[in-house]
Amino acid sequence: MASTPISHQDIKPVNRITVLSIDGGGVRGIIPGVILANLESQLQAIDGEHVRIADYFDVIAGTSTGGLITAMLATPDPKKNNRPLMAATEIVPFYRKNLPLIFPQKCGKFGKLINTTKSLIGPKYNGKHLHKLIKEMTKDTFLRKTLTNVVIPTFDVEELQPTIFSSYQVKVDSSLNVPLADICIATSAAPTYLPAHYFEKLNKSGTVMRKYNLIDGGMCANNPTMVAIREVTKDMMIRPEDSEKGIEYDRFIVISIGTGSNKNEKKYNAKMVAKWGALTWLCNAGATPIIDCFSEASSDMVDYHNSVIFTAFQSNDNYLRIQDDTLEGDVASVDISTKKNLDNLVKVGDNLLNKKFTRVNLETGVLDEVPGKGTIREEIKSFAELLSQIRKEKIAKPKS
Repeated sequence: MASTPISHQDIKPVNRITVLSIDGGGVRGIIPGVILANLESQLQAIDGEHVRIADYFDVIAGTSTGGLITAMLATPDPKKNNRPLMAATEIVPFYRKNLPLIFPQKCGKFGKLINTTKSLIGPKYNGKHLHKLIKEMTKDTFLRKTLTNVVIPTFDVEELQPTIFSSYQVKVDSSLNVPLADICIATSAAPTYLPAHYFEKLNKSGTVMRKYNLIDGGMCANNPTMVAIREVTKDMMIRPEDSEKGIEYDRFIVISIGTGSNKNEKKYNAKMVAKWGALTWLCNAGATPIIDCFSEASSDMVDYHNSVIFTAFQSNDNYLRIQDDTLEGDVASVDISTKKNLDNLVKVGDNLLNKKFTRVNLETGVLDEVPGKGTIREEIKSFAELLSQIRKEKIAKPKS
């Protein structure tokens, strides 16, 4: 069945707020990489080969591996006349090349035992290649210099509260204007996998303005869609022309991309986990169940909340959540970086594009196919058409 195009009737594109959100998920970042390459190719088919993802979104939000992808899409590259550091088609090759070095695999008879032991006494990986890679990639780019607004969550273990690095907040809090490298390293610092990240923000005189003790943003917002909407809404509230109107959620056009889930695998049950102590919750069969549960709960609750809000405003077609909840085995891992597994993750992304569009069922909480909708590829094409229209209207709008 062909996709039902998003209705453009009564739309005022120039007033629309476009949001792209990318979940955390380690090596599974390859899945949104495939999806974003398709989205960008759809946009280029409409507007030309020169356009990039950052040209179409008012804000890009990303957590953990999604934060790294956000930096790839929104960091200006002086060698490319300050166009984005990477085209979306470069994300998957980047991951294929570097993930085996970020998450080196221990092979042989004792490989799994060594990995398990390391995760119990310290981070499984030292993060050195990841840190070097991020610093080389983003160089001296600070948060304030991104090509479009970005929102990247982290969690401060000293303050025990989220620290959100936001292009909107940096306007009023200069202590957040730190290098993108530090932000990306911090949001990727998943407990048991990679070390926490400490850095300081100095003022012009060299005095410490703020100290940061940060870990993975997935601890508070593995799916950062609501954080992005919140940041935009806060920014709107301080503008006189917007504050008087109240919050108009039907203005938001949102694409939220997950990194996949293995919930259908049903790996755990109450009888099993009732016997677990702290060590088993931290390490079981090569996975970290407590983090798996936090990540799944965070991502699903945000999707559920968004679905309720957009349904309430009769704006379901403004919200596109792309997620595959049928992962099994190694592809559900966050750190298995073998060539075979990375190849399989690319296949997951390709297959996802051809699956029927689904939406969370507000009664059951599971993903159901939506009557009258086609494949995810077709939905992306419809959104690309809408994004192109919105961009053209904004470019044409006279500046006040």
